[in-house]
Amino acid sequence: MTLIAWSRMNHCRSHRWPILVLLAGVVPALSAQQPTEPRAEADRTTAQPSAQPDTQDTQVKAPAAAAEAAAVPVTAPEPTPAPPAVQAFELLGEAVQPGTWRQLAWSASYHFGELGGATPVLVSHGAEPGPVLCLTGAVHGDELNGIEIIRRVVHSLDPKGLSGTVIGVPIVNLAGFQRNSRYLPDRRDLNRYFPGSPTGSLASRVAHSFFTQIIERCDRLADLHTGSFHRTNLPQLRADLSNPAVVELSRGFGGIAVLQTQGAKGTLRRAAVDAGIPAVTLEAGEPLRLQPQQVDQGVRGIETLMHKLGMINRQRNWPNPQPVFYESYWVRSDHGGILLTQVDVGDVVREGTVLGTVTDPITNVRHEVLSPYRGRILGMALNQVVMPGFAAFRVGIQTTEEAVQEEAATAADTQPVPAQEARDDTSEIERPPPERAEEMPPRIEGDDAPEEESGEGGPAAPERAGETDDAPAAVAAPPEP
Repeated sequence: MTLIAWSRMNHCRSHRWPILVLLAGVVPALSAQQPTEPRAEADRTTAQPSAQPDTQDTQVKAPAAAAEAAAVPVTAPEPTPAPPAVQAFELLGEAVQPGTWRQLAWSASYHFGELGGATPVLVSHGAEPGPVLCLTGAVHGDELNGIEIIRRVVHSLDPKGLSGTVIGVPIVNLAGFQRNSRYLPDRRDLNRYFPGSPTGSLASRVAHSFFTQIIERCDRLADLHTGSFHRTNLPQLRADLSNPAVVELSRGFGGIAVLQTQGAKGTLRRAAVDAGIPAVTLEAGEPLRLQPQQVDQGVRGIETLMHKLGMINRQRNWPNPQPVFYESYWVRSDHGGILLTQVDVGDVVREGTVLGTVTDPITNVRHEVLSPYRGRILGMALNQVVMPGFAAFRVGIQTTEEAVQEEAATAADTQPVPAQEARDDTSEIERPPPERAEEMPPRIEGDDAPEEESGEGGPAAPERAGETDDAPAAVAAPPEP
């Protein structure tokens, strides 16, 4: 519209006033369409306070802010707790410092006056924390393999590199060892009197002294034994596999076989478990002999255990997995004469395998001893003269715990055992051969079949009626009035 207006003004001067009037109406309209934002921006700029701080206010506020910051406490990070220092190990009134080895002495005061001597106790106390492992040997004085096993284990340790403590008592029954005897001087079996009593018989007092002064300081126990009475045992553990802590302990021995037994009352192993100390019996070899192969197996098993407990760094490899036997049975000779064995411990046998022969030395009549079971020879008698009924071979049968419990329940329902023969709940059933099963009811025997054939214990001498713990082993106690 502006161009048109100016064009008319140039060419039509005669119409000047109407054009001016028209322009006067157009210009205000165009002015009204111009944006007003610059003014608004200017207004906002004017309204905002100055961004520059006042120098005087800053100088006044700075000391106050500094004082306030100084008043706020600074929390330091909590220090990382240091590992607990290993304390001296207290035993038998002596203190064994960390990273050291000492020989202590235990005396049960069973000697006559000043005659006799103290029993050596070997202690290796590590520089690092760990469990207390106890190794005991020669609870029966004629069992020598355990003495050598403990000697090799303890003297091979470096206390500065050991985590925990090892207590080794190679010869518990020192009086029996000095006489090449299984028993104490009173002819009692020490391994039938634990945990003992301070007011009982000699055996009971010795057991109480040893148990309270040494065994109660242990976290775990391995009691070392051999076979007894001219018998030998495959290296094996005797363990109560109904106890989870004992199961875990037995797994630490590598490939050594495990035989399930709770243990007869009075044995060191049973007393330790009852006191809350996981314990096993390690059987290896025969009495009155040092057998390098059995000793090597024992040393290897204990070192494997210590490695798994984190006490030493000494890995041992086993070629075969650990066999577990929940059942074992003694095979007896039905005839008397000279026993000559034809198998060895560890051999696998089947039903009908000839285990040995018994020959009459006068008539020269020979009888074979056959295996009625399929299993493995865990223990056996050495060649010797035997009587009818002599327990000659122990056959272990690998089976499951559930099968054993089911069989025991079935046997209890069908053929209850007479009360006079049920001596304890831990005993095992001696099954007759299959062909005579209907003729012979099962009998319950002691921890290892008959007590006199047990490697872990047995009566010290033929028992007499009325004998008590406080009476001499060879003399019956007088009847009470």
